[in-house]
This record gives sequence, C-alpha cells and structure tokens, in this order.
Amino acid sequence: MGMEASLVGERAVLVPYAAAHVPRYHEWMQDPALLAATGSEPLSLDQEFQMQRSWALDPLKQTFIILDKEMVDGKYVQGNPHVEAMIGDVNIYMNDLDDPQMAEIEIMIAEPKSRGKGLGKESVLMMMAFAIKNFGIHTFRAKIGESNRASLHLFQKLGFVESSYSEIFKEVTLDLDVTKAKLEELQYLLGDVNHK
Repeated sequence: MGMEASLVGERAVLVPYAAAHVPRYHEWMQDPALLAATGSEPLSLDQEFQMQRSWALDPLKQTFIILDKEMVDGKYVQGNPHVEAMIGDVNIYMNDLDDPQMAEIEIMIAEPKSRGKGLGKESVLMMMAFAIKNFGIHTFRAKIGESNRASLHLFQKLGFVESSYSEIFKEVTLDLDVTKAKLEELQYLLGDVNHK
C-alpha cells in the first residue's frame, strides 16, 4: 500500500500527489510567505514536475494532496485528482538510517481561506494513522520554523513536545512517540476514516 491509496476523513480527503496537481502546487510555491514557512526554494514548473515524479518513486516518502470536501465539484470520486479542491499537502519522510520507524511529518495548508478550520489537524492525524498502519512508524518528528506559530501550535496541541532547537536555522524540532495510549487515541479519532 502506498501512493495509490486515498484517505477519506470527515472534512478532508488525502489523495496521492499526481502530475495533475503540479501546476496548482507550483502556483502556491511562488508565494514568498509559503516558501518561508516551508523552508523551500522556488522551482520552475519543470523542476516541480521532476520533484513530483521523484517523490512518487521514493519508497521513503509519502506525499498526499489535501482536498477540502466542501470544495469538491460534485461528489468525491476515487482516482479523480479534484484539483479544484486542493488546499495543501501532508508528507512523511522516513529517512533516518538509524531509526527506520521514525518519520518526519510536514503539513502545509496553502489556501488561506482553508486555514483555521481543522483541516490541517485532521490531515496530520490521518497521515499519522496511515504511517503507523502501513510502515510501523513509532516516532513522528516535525521541524518547524520558530516564526510559524500556527504549525507549532497545531503539533503541540497534538501532543508533540520540543526535543531540540536550532539557532542556526531558527527551527524547533518536536517529537511524538506512538505510545499505546496515543495509538488508541488515533484509532478513536480516526474511526470514521476510510482507506480507499
């Protein structure tokens, strides 16, 4: 199971990042505020297509585009990219060679009108449940710029705790260990999520 899966929640749908999403994603990544918040560099459209392809082929990365169910034209259809409903993305990177069951998690709600509605929280929880079920992840890590107060607040509210701070990068590292209690909480919170 991997990039072909879609996750359907109460308000959000996570779909695999596909080539059809790249032009809209590229538009978002022209915004200096989003670039700063995500620690990203601007790419050309061709570079963005190359990045999407490389992510899709990398078994250590999982990237989903977040759709807002309220913005889907008609009814959500599995396999349709629903570009009209794109609001952001959520990713995990399993690239710690010392601990293959540790995943770095990132979220971006790119559409300002979609912020503050709980879509980010639901998307992070769905991604965490997906990662635990499919990859046996036992620790999640989030690296967030100190000025990104919304993301810091979100992850702290989810139980992540600060484990380090980089003065050089002005970045806070937050960790969450998947305890039995946290696993039960995730299962409870996500009881109505459908893996399609």
